[in-house]
Amino acid sequence: MLDKLNIVKQRFDEVNDLIIQPEIISDQKRYVDLSKEYKDLKDLMVKRDEYLTLTNNIEEAEEIIKDGSDPEMTDMAKLQMEEAKERLPILEEEVRMMLIPKDPEDSKNAVVEVRAGTGGDEASIFAGDIFRMLTKYCEGKGWSVSTVDYSEGTNGGYKEIQFEVSGQDVYGTLKYEAGVHRVQRVPQTETQGRVHTSAATVMVFPEAEEFDVEVDPKDVRIDYFCSSGPGGQSVNTTYSAVRLTHEPTGIVAQCQDQKSQHKNKEKAFKVLRSRLYEMELAKKQAEDAEKRGNMVTSGDRSAKIRTYNYPQGRVTDHRINLTLYDLDNIINGGEIQKIIDELKLVDNTEKMKQLSDSL
Repeated sequence: MLDKLNIVKQRFDEVNDLIIQPEIISDQKRYVDLSKEYKDLKDLMVKRDEYLTLTNNIEEAEEIIKDGSDPEMTDMAKLQMEEAKERLPILEEEVRMMLIPKDPEDSKNAVVEVRAGTGGDEASIFAGDIFRMLTKYCEGKGWSVSTVDYSEGTNGGYKEIQFEVSGQDVYGTLKYEAGVHRVQRVPQTETQGRVHTSAATVMVFPEAEEFDVEVDPKDVRIDYFCSSGPGGQSVNTTYSAVRLTHEPTGIVAQCQDQKSQHKNKEKAFKVLRSRLYEMELAKKQAEDAEKRGNMVTSGDRSAKIRTYNYPQGRVTDHRINLTLYDLDNIINGGEIQKIIDELKLVDNTEKMKQLSDSL
């Protein structure tokens, strides 16, 4: 383990020198990539220091116990050795997890889209519930959430809603929420008390930086229109909403959340870049998932990932067959972390196995 950590230390020292070089600072993409790598390596250096402290403590304790001339010191050494030996395997497991190569997209911000699926008005209401669940979860983690565009449902909720999330390792966390979410409950509009099944699709894109995707302005058609959502007279009577159409791919991105046309245009371009970037990423994810036989983050939007059963108060994640009887907390954003942690564990275990097989 120490040999591996010493190799990491060499790379950490190398990156530490590189990020202060003028030619690196002037190359934005390289500088951002190296800064992210530096942060990850620094976390590993903290673990390396702890590993060295524990192994030194064990060696010192063994010497004191072997000497045995001072009974009080011997008892303290035994306690120190017991604590160090208890912590060491846990630390080694943490280091093994951290040594798994990270997806470079994981540290990016995300653009999230929630769309009502089958189920009419109830599907729109459920899409609204999923939007609220995700935003409460994000806010609970201290992330910033900003609405980009939305289309309201006839009886509440949303036909579709798109929002940006900014913070630490946002995409690496929210990507586990992508797929079809299914609900089984008695709709508000149901008079006979029958349980209906509806669905909403969640799509999560890593937010692309300008240097990730080059968009030729000549390929983009820009349309301006009046915002249709709430916000008062000024929103509805000015052409502040912006729709972008990328003509080579037919991808459309629009924003009507801000009163300023300039801000809406800026947000819409950010979404367009992210959608184009995600197109390439989806191909790569599908290839990787096929290689690894991994359904946890296959990028397949049509995959049914989770069922929320209200009569039973049950939530089941179908990717890992995890069932929790804690629906209220989950739908209010409180217990999603428990599900995401389990999904990450399965994903990392598969990656670790693949890494071991390739060595």
